[in-house]
Amino acid sequence: MDARDVIIRPIVSEKSYDLMAQNRYTFEVAKEAKKQQIAAAVSEIFGVTVTSVNTMNVSGKPRRLRYNKGLSRSWKKAIVTLKDGDTIDLYASK
Repeated sequence: MDARDVIIRPIVSEKSYDLMAQNRYTFEVAKEAKKQQIAAAVSEIFGVTVTSVNTMNVSGKPRRLRYNKGLSRSWKKAIVTLKDGDTIDLYASK
């Protein structure tokens, strides 16, 4: 699996922004990705050293559209802790 297929997008929320101060970054990842694959993908894409990876499956929330009931999509989230001194600039302009 290619590194760009493992890491789908960074998650930017108030909670994940507070975690950045602790050198922890949050990403949406492929559902079938393992922790070792996630660590390797972050190291390859951003050129940093990963110390730990925590993953969780986020279940879909119930949604309703008029008379139809359903669920929003389920996805996998990874919180990646980096070595002290390493940072990822998520807001870099090209």
